[in-house]
Amino acid sequence: MANPHITIFLVEAFICSLGAGVFGAVLGLGGGVLLVPALTLLLGVDIHYAIGASIVSVIATSSGAAVAYVRDHLSNIRLGMLLEVATTSGAVTGAFVGGMIAGPVLSIIFAVVLLYSAFAMVRCRDDNVNHCVVPHPWATRFKLNSSYQEAALGRRVDYNVSGVPLGLALMYIAGLVSGLLGVGSGVLKVPAMDLAMKVPMKVSSTTSNFMIGVTAAASAGVFFARGQINPFVAAPVALGVLAGSFIGARLLQRVSSGSIRKVFVGVLVFVSVEMVLKAVGILRR
Repeated sequence: MANPHITIFLVEAFICSLGAGVFGAVLGLGGGVLLVPALTLLLGVDIHYAIGASIVSVIATSSGAAVAYVRDHLSNIRLGMLLEVATTSGAVTGAFVGGMIAGPVLSIIFAVVLLYSAFAMVRCRDDNVNHCVVPHPWATRFKLNSSYQEAALGRRVDYNVSGVPLGLALMYIAGLVSGLLGVGSGVLKVPAMDLAMKVPMKVSSTTSNFMIGVTAAASAGVFFARGQINPFVAAPVALGVLAGSFIGARLLQRVSSGSIRKVFVGVLVFVSVEMVLKAVGILRR
């Protein structure tokens, strides 16, 4: 007979992961930004094992949501493949560095990254004025400028891509954060594309989902070699996030970019405060 405590944990992990997968697919964060705090704060999982499970779930999220986004021509594949060169390099670096840092320090770093992202998104511009953006020469040369169908507006939106060199630099940092914290790096990829490169929020989110699986796979091997990917934790998490990502991909079609940004900011502030409180010992399970 199965241990009831084990069964309860598996169910709780699946439910938490399902919710994280929905939000991750809609916001382009890969689910890890919500999953790591959920596993550590709600289920009491050690942060290193939570990050290892999150890395696996990030690959599942990317596989589930990216298929729908590519099919609907929301993801900018050319842009994603170019930026992935930088994020993959950063992910490998972060995976090695992460094993040398204590759990509370990782929590503080996590919170700082989330607060930065929230602040950046609050200062975001209107998504519908991208036609005024002057494309960077690299964007023109590599054919990164594109368009997408905005269902919420009922029309096609053309956009240009700016700040490609700055975007590449920020993507290396995003990859570093992914390998360090297991958050899929969407927490920085989305603001980097949205702010530095002037890519519309919905395209930033979907392109981030397209990219995060490759970034996570680059660092997953390092976590596995260190024994920080526990199948007992990773299995229900991966299944839950995968199911949630399919739901989130359908939901994204029905919401506006402005609504996505508001949810993004609220979630990041809430989670960052919780992670700080846990790191300093104020909040305990």
